[in-house]
Amino acid sequence: MSSKGVDEQCLGWAARDASGVLSPYKFSRRNLGNEDVHIKITHCGVCYADVVWTRNKHGDSKYPVVPGHEIAGIVTKVGPNVHRFNVGDHVGVGTYVNSCRDCEYCNEKQEVLCTKGSVFTFNGVDFDGTITKGGYSSYIVVHERYCFTIPKNYPLASAAPLLCAGVTVYSPMVRHKMNQPGKSLGVIGLGGLGHMAVKFGKAFGLSVTVFSTSLSKKEEALTLLGADKFVVSSNQEEMKALAKSLDFIIDTASGDHPFDPYMSLLKPYGVFVLVGFPSEIKFSPASLNIGSKTFAGSITGGTKDTQEMIDFCAANDIHPNIEVIPIEYANEALERLVNRDVKYRFVIDIANSLKEN
Repeated sequence: MSSKGVDEQCLGWAARDASGVLSPYKFSRRNLGNEDVHIKITHCGVCYADVVWTRNKHGDSKYPVVPGHEIAGIVTKVGPNVHRFNVGDHVGVGTYVNSCRDCEYCNEKQEVLCTKGSVFTFNGVDFDGTITKGGYSSYIVVHERYCFTIPKNYPLASAAPLLCAGVTVYSPMVRHKMNQPGKSLGVIGLGGLGHMAVKFGKAFGLSVTVFSTSLSKKEEALTLLGADKFVVSSNQEEMKALAKSLDFIIDTASGDHPFDPYMSLLKPYGVFVLVGFPSEIKFSPASLNIGSKTFAGSITGGTKDTQEMIDFCAANDIHPNIEVIPIEYANEALERLVNRDVKYRFVIDIANSLKEN
C-alpha cells in the first residue's frame, strides 16, 4: 500500500520514554505512493491521546513517539493515481491513516471500525510494518482515502480539532438522531469534546443543558457557547428538577462519575451516548430498563462522517474554541491538558514554529 524507500527527512517532536517529554526529532517518512498525498502540516490539535501514548498509559507505546492526530495542512505533492486532491488544496488527517479497505465497515466508509483494525495516525503499526508518526511534525504522507477536504475559507487552525474532537461527538449525535430540532440534549463535561457537542447541539436546533462539576464554567457555557441551561452535577435539587426531561445525553467525561443520576434525566426511549473513557461504567438495570432507554458507546467517525462534519462546520460557521501555541510550548500544553487547564483545545502552529535548530 506504499511505495518503497523514504522521502526527505521530516522534522518533528517526539517522546523517547514514558516521561512523555517531547523534544526535536528527525525521521524519515515513506516516499509518495501512487495514491498518496504529501501534506505540509500547518497546524495540529493537542488531544488527550497525545498524553496517553507519549506517557505509555496503555503500556504499548513504541518509542520514539511523535504524537498528533488532529492534522491540518496544505497539499504539496500528489501521487499519479490521486483523483480527489491537487497541489495547494487544504486538507485534514484524523485519527487513522489506513485500514483493510475491504471489510463491510470499510465498504461503508466506517473505516474506524475496520475488522482488521484501522491503523492509528501515530504509534500504530502500518501494514508494511512501519510505526506511524503523527502531526507534531513538518509533513506527512497519507493515502488519499484518509484525507479530508477543508474549504479554503475555513481556517486551518480551527479545522485541526475537528479531526478528532469534532467528529467524535458529531458522528454519534447524527447516528442516534440527536439532530432533530426541538429535542432536548444534555452534555456532560465541557472540555474539547463537550464544547463541540454544545455547538453541534445548538446548530441542530436542540435545547442544550450542560452538566459540569465546576460552577466556574457556567458563564462560558451559557454566554460563550450558547447553552440553554447549566447544572452543577453535584447539586441534587437541580438534577431532580430535570427528571425525565431530556431526549438525549452525550457524555464526554473521562473521569469516574455516577451514571444513575443522569439516566434518571432521560425521557422514555431516551438515548445516552458515552464517548469518554471512565475506568468503569456502573448503573442499575432499572435505570436502563424502566423507560426503555438506550445506552451506547462511540469512538471517532469514519471518512464519510468526518467529511460531512467538516462541511457542516464550514456551512454553519462552527469553529472550535482554540488556544494557538508554538511547538516549544507542547510539553507545558500536555501538562495543562492533564490538569484540565485549557479552553478548549490547544492547536500547535506547526508552520510558524517548527524549525530547524
